[in-house]
Amino acid sequence: MGLGDKAKSLFQVKIMKKEVVVPLGVSSLIQKHWLPVSNLDLLIPSQLKFVAIQCYKNPASDSGPQASTNAAESFISSLKRGLAQVLVPFYPLAGEVVRNSLGEPEICCNNRGVEFIEAYADIELENLNIHNLDENFVVGKLVPDNNHDILVVQSTTLKCGSVIVVSLFDHSISDAYSANMFILSWAEFVRSKPLTYDPPSFRRSLLNPSRTFGSIDTSVYDKYVSVVTTPENTSPRNNDNPMNRLYYIKAEHINNLQTLACKNNNNITKIESFSAFLWKLIAKSSTTTDVEKQCKVSIVVDGRKLLGRGDGKEAHNAMSNFFGNVISIPDWGKRICDLNKEPLNEIARDVHKCLKGVVMKEHFSGLIDWVEAVRPKSGMFRLSSYKIDDGPSIMVSSGLRFSIGVVDFGWGRPILGTFYFPMGIETIIKGSYVHPTLSPIGNGDWLVYMHLFKSQFEFIDKEVFNFFKPLTFDYLSSIMDQLPYLQKDDISIKSKI
Repeated sequence: MGLGDKAKSLFQVKIMKKEVVVPLGVSSLIQKHWLPVSNLDLLIPSQLKFVAIQCYKNPASDSGPQASTNAAESFISSLKRGLAQVLVPFYPLAGEVVRNSLGEPEICCNNRGVEFIEAYADIELENLNIHNLDENFVVGKLVPDNNHDILVVQSTTLKCGSVIVVSLFDHSISDAYSANMFILSWAEFVRSKPLTYDPPSFRRSLLNPSRTFGSIDTSVYDKYVSVVTTPENTSPRNNDNPMNRLYYIKAEHINNLQTLACKNNNNITKIESFSAFLWKLIAKSSTTTDVEKQCKVSIVVDGRKLLGRGDGKEAHNAMSNFFGNVISIPDWGKRICDLNKEPLNEIARDVHKCLKGVVMKEHFSGLIDWVEAVRPKSGMFRLSSYKIDDGPSIMVSSGLRFSIGVVDFGWGRPILGTFYFPMGIETIIKGSYVHPTLSPIGNGDWLVYMHLFKSQFEFIDKEVFNFFKPLTFDYLSSIMDQLPYLQKDDISIKSKI
């Protein structure tokens, strides 16, 4: 589909059915209870939602309309059966968020269930503009219109019989690691396969603060700021509106980028190289005339492995399966003029050094203690780069170790699997956001979700058009055609990141 052919993407979505899927075999007589959120959950604003998008081609589409319809109906029924099963170990997702006497959120585990929406869209998968997320994957269309539940699922059957599964998560309860764990387990229940993960852990005591608060890292005060004391982001970029797009990057370009970044330092990872490249790119694209302003980069760091170190095998296993937010988002700033003149390898070295200073257990322990010291300002924090007088900023969150792009619900791998923020991202950052995942066939290509401003997209499409390619159905279809010819052992979701 041509990127300018908008007529094909003008389609209607009709809600066919709504129902509530409850955990399988759970009696309504079971007493409800309340599960507290952790201190790291409290860092995430309650308005922040994200979705997992998975597009599946109907294997019976060439067998006639009736066969295609029957296959889609069977597929959706299996999704609901599997959801009822997976909600047993993931029971808090079937509850609701309430406020305690201090105004802090907690989960009321009442097994009320998860809303499952069945919809129909009068468009073929090949005509869907998957590059421009703002055109189709918007709330009320392919994304469910629900801003209060912990989890909502919408399955949309397309004219061709393909099905798009969109799962909407409350980020104040779940990070992407947790969502990935849930979706993979859900698919394994659907297919009656052995579970990759052990049952999820909801042991909030694993993230308890220390009794003395002696581990507080004073640098935390520079990373997060209170919404109450931070001026609102009153559109300092005038009419330069944020937009959401999907791109892909060829494996050879990623490898070449890492080679350039590793000059004089062989320890630079792919995601560090990519972050340094984006940092430099965003600075160069800046429309400000004040090159002395700080341009900031922040990188999402998962703390599960770090917090599980040294506390025995049981604690390690519990942290690896911990459901909730176990992330920190440290940021660093450099002057725009410095980023413009410094070579990529020097900027990558700075990224590597900065990350090394926070990828440690003490950093997360200090963050937990700091939140405890300033409670109960729940959900009242933003990154410090949200300030109006800051220069441009970008946040990088890696999905390269997630299996979102290879999850099989019975129809094989999705032609597309990615995470996306349809609403609320402006509650935590003022700037841009980028999230790469691996291609569904593990050929080393990256699929990249980008939340940037219009002027930044215009700059990227002009300056680095050979690096960032708009994601299209034709590209995804071409790589999926390679899947039958690849040996199973050659397909990996792992990457040296």
